Amino acid sequence: MAKNKKARNADQKARAQAKQSKKAAKGEKKSKAKVAALNADSDADDDVDLDAVLAAYAEEQAKFLKVTEQPCGPPSPRSSSTLVASPSNRNEIFLFGGEYHDGSTASFYNDLFVYLIDRGEWHQVSSGNSPLPRSGHAACRGGNTGGIYVSGGEFSSPKQNQFYHYHDFWHLDTETREWTKLEPRGKGKNPPARSGHRMTYFKNYIVLFGGFQDTSQQTRYLNDTWIFDCKENVWHEMKAPPASQKPDPRSSFSFLPHETGAVLFGGYSRVKATSTTGKQSKGGGPLVRNILKPLVHQDTWFLRITPPPAEAPSGTPPTLRWERRKRPANAPNPPRAGTTMSYHKGRGVAVGGVHDVEESEEGIDSEFFNDLFIWNIDRNRFFPLTLRRPKAGGKKQGQAQRGRDRGKADEEELLRNLAALQTKGSLVGADEIDIEPATRNDEPEPTKKEFPVRFEMPHPRFNAQLCVQDDALYIFGGTFEKKDVEITFSDLYAVDLGKLDGVKELYYTEPANWNVTNQDSDDEMADDDDDEDEDGSDMDSEEEDNDTIMSVDAPSTAPTEVTVPPPEAETATETEPETSAEQDSRPFPRPFETLRDFYARTSEDWQRIVLDSKKTGASASASSEQSVKELRKAAFAQAEERWWDCREEIRNLEDEQEAAGIGEVISMAERGTESAAARRR
Repeated sequence: MAKNKKARNADQKARAQAKQSKKAAKGEKKSKAKVAALNADSDADDDVDLDAVLAAYAEEQAKFLKVTEQPCGPPSPRSSSTLVASPSNRNEIFLFGGEYHDGSTASFYNDLFVYLIDRGEWHQVSSGNSPLPRSGHAACRGGNTGGIYVSGGEFSSPKQNQFYHYHDFWHLDTETREWTKLEPRGKGKNPPARSGHRMTYFKNYIVLFGGFQDTSQQTRYLNDTWIFDCKENVWHEMKAPPASQKPDPRSSFSFLPHETGAVLFGGYSRVKATSTTGKQSKGGGPLVRNILKPLVHQDTWFLRITPPPAEAPSGTPPTLRWERRKRPANAPNPPRAGTTMSYHKGRGVAVGGVHDVEESEEGIDSEFFNDLFIWNIDRNRFFPLTLRRPKAGGKKQGQAQRGRDRGKADEEELLRNLAALQTKGSLVGADEIDIEPATRNDEPEPTKKEFPVRFEMPHPRFNAQLCVQDDALYIFGGTFEKKDVEITFSDLYAVDLGKLDGVKELYYTEPANWNVTNQDSDDEMADDDDDEDEDGSDMDSEEEDNDTIMSVDAPSTAPTEVTVPPPEAETATETEPETSAEQDSRPFPRPFETLRDFYARTSEDWQRIVLDSKKTGASASASSEQSVKELRKAAFAQAEERWWDCREEIRNLEDEQEAAGIGEVISMAERGTESAAARRR
């Protein structure tokens, strides 16, 4: 009887387990069917329920029980993703999200990739609490709080007939790779849903501005300002008086941190305008219609942030005020959209962009760029950067190589003599003993990947993803258009901002539709050659060949001479006067002088400057309590900032001296009396 009861219980348990597994399989099949609706080429795209699709994504994502990280291949082509340098590890950069359009349907991603710089390899991170797929989101590193913050973004149906904008807020721990969805407290909670906005950091705060919202009727651009208190976990919206000035609504602008706030430059929006249709209205006049005209912004704004006083109650928001700055000097010309900028030591590094020239109502002709600019924030001026080929091996390099060869020969001779003595032979026959190079088993040499280096910038593109890690600029992806073909890159490059000794190609693969673009270019070149053969002579061909050779040798990032002068009144009020860093009374670096040598030469001057600034400031009492270590640290920080600010002008001096045959400038006075006497002799 007991056996029958046990058998019945086991049978019931087996039936319940089978029923449960069947139900789970049915639910999994249903969720997979919802996810598959994203990639299905369906004519009923308008009927796609985005909420149900996103719920299916969340259900699939929750199956990852723990955070896993494993090596993988490079990320697939994507646009509107984010690339952020790790604030805790100098050898990591993080890539998240993005979208890819194959010409007919759009796919969105929520995968997280980590590029290990020292190993030269990609890792993919999977977790159950990752944000849902999105593109056009904003991301920035946390200031004093660490980690990476992600906000907003958009998701659409495959045919992009429906759009969904996020208003969530996330934090990524770059050490543990764990995502945390932040639920801010307070009445306002998160900022409204949007994409195309930007975020930056200031001390314990995250600042958010702008973006756009896509509705079924129109695209609405935003210009609201929000600040997130990382300690109090609360958002504050900037409530400015109606008469106060603030930037116009925009998206895709540059938003960089500053020691007293944040700096904004450029952006893109569409404004209402009128256009004549060429037809006459009933009244006899020209028929006018309302259109949305693209506008590329070129203005500069400074957001001054004043933290609350120490005696203020907990949760008191900081004071925010927008201040309009003058138009930057030597800005990229012509104006361009899709120029991305990254922050590096008090300046911005900008790459690429696109300038649209509307020829007719039938189409738009676009010009793409790949030049590299530096925006000096304090001087409010742009400087073009050009790559420099490495110098040919000089006298010092030859002497060093000969010294290494001589040391290697002496070591081999010593090993032969030891081998002869160990075998009880004579030293006369030691030259005939073969010596294998000694290897140290306890210190294996790490295998370091070698990457090809090119001396021209990558292919022109816009909306490339940038970040700076350890004085190196990393460029990922971007978009290029040729007629009706849209090409999305997935390549990765690195540029040493200190040396500018070429572009390191970390990864490259030929994008889809690339052959179509090359075929179009070849056809255009063939047509041009036919025209030249019909109209030109042999002498003209030789001159054109010479011009072509000269254009290849010239730097590809040289500034163009195309000028589009603004109105006179605007020029008088917004143009920043061009000033030279050498006119500053502070120490000026010398050509071919490294940062270390510059500080060693001028350390006393910088310490004196720091002390004077402390005495003249409100913290005169704090200067007496400042330790020697803190004083030297502050002096080096100012020297480093000065060295980077002067790099563009110093490079021009170095180029002039190299052209004159001068490789190094030496101060004989600093070598002492013996050097001075030798110079006199």
